[in-house]
Amino acid sequence: MASQSLSFKGVTDADQVNRITTALMMLDGVDSVEVGRHGAEVEGRVRREALVKAIEALGLSIEVK
Repeated sequence: MASQSLSFKGVTDADQVNRITTALMMLDGVDSVEVGRHGAEVEGRVRREALVKAIEALGLSIEVK
């Protein structure tokens, strides 16, 4: 199983963390996700671009690295 890390800038509250967690878990190939205010650890077979797009689609003012 592959592991990927994402860094965030601009996550301000638990609601945003929950929305990001849900968006990432809904992607095909994602087995598990741990999300915090400063980033996420994703386990599974999914492309990084798909992870970033899922977060950007939420329309939050978050910078993903």
